[in-house]
Amino acid sequence: MSDASPAGARARLPLWRAAWVIARRDFTAILLSKAFLFFLVGPLFFIGISGAAGALSAQAVGSVDSPRLAVALPPAEGRAFAAAHAGLDALLNLPEIEVVEAGEANDAARLLADDARNFGAVLGGTLAAPRLTGTAERIESWSGRVALLAAEAQGGAAAGYPAVALEPTAATVASKRSANAATATAGLILLFLLTMLLAGMVMSNLVEEKGNKIIEILAAAIPMDAVFFGKLFAMLAVSFVGIAIWGSAAGAIVVATGVLDDFSPPAVGWPAFAALFLAYFAMAYLLIGSIFLTIGSMAPTVRDVQTMSMPATILQLLVFFLASFAMTDIGSPVELAAVAFPLSSPYAMVARAAQEPALWPHLVALAWQVLSVVVFVRFGARLFRRRVMKSGPAPAKPGRGWRALFARR
Repeated sequence: MSDASPAGARARLPLWRAAWVIARRDFTAILLSKAFLFFLVGPLFFIGISGAAGALSAQAVGSVDSPRLAVALPPAEGRAFAAAHAGLDALLNLPEIEVVEAGEANDAARLLADDARNFGAVLGGTLAAPRLTGTAERIESWSGRVALLAAEAQGGAAAGYPAVALEPTAATVASKRSANAATATAGLILLFLLTMLLAGMVMSNLVEEKGNKIIEILAAAIPMDAVFFGKLFAMLAVSFVGIAIWGSAAGAIVVATGVLDDFSPPAVGWPAFAALFLAYFAMAYLLIGSIFLTIGSMAPTVRDVQTMSMPATILQLLVFFLASFAMTDIGSPVELAAVAFPLSSPYAMVARAAQEPALWPHLVALAWQVLSVVVFVRFGARLFRRRVMKSGPAPAKPGRGWRALFARR
């Protein structure tokens, strides 16, 4: 459907003002409806997913680069320890080792803080009197293996197992990476669940108005881009209302139980992480919502929506798995590809915020995602105008050639 005259086009509202009118109309209608109360209760059914989320979190933490043991023994003993490690590594679950200079054992704090080397503990002293420095949990789990390797390096079990002196420290790079990976996974899962729960609302709303012919009246009065933008932002505002209510309840539970203490503070800090999480939720919602909105505009019935939305739902799952895999190696080609792909970019950047302190990549990513939202919405609106508002066979052109000649005869 097109404008009747240039005067009608000039009488239309500007794009963003028309989008504001649509957004305000939809937001008020949904917020004051009885169905909104049932919408708020819906997330309670997702509590059962928390067990699976915890399993995924543990798997992601285990997939992070394994911490290594820095061997700072005297040169001859260091070589003997490495030979014993090479002989028993195929039989036992031993940590990876790196032989360093013996004098570096006195500077264990520097070794444990080295991001590039990812040491979980430092072995100093001698084979007869080994000294293990690291976090309390790490050195306690490694002490038995270190004693076994030290005895093997001295000639076997006949020499006896030496007593390993434990020197616990506050934290290491390896423990910090594992903790940040757990926080990143928790944020990624929460973002995925919220997007899956809330993004599908835009389809049912548009299909209902399309069935009532309301969408044709709106398209005749304002630009179709404004209708799409208005509906997307109205649903996003409704989602933020739900998140505010759910977040208040969850915050009360967190304060009462202290669950947040189990998660390491993200690399950018909790305030910045919370702000970035909300921003990336908005981008993820608008991106996948624009796809769902296009599907809803093209589907003639609600049954067709369910069939046509299946590929988009599968795409969401693939995006989630891509971001979960990419977060284990920040800066790798896979992680950069996940950041560049618009649909997975919000998820990958939430994981990056938990593990990397730099803020400028988030500004670039948000700008790229905003641009992608505009492109997706305009493409969906143009597709709706061409395929739905102007549906039907084109008028036949006068035929030419032998086929047209026989048809006339």
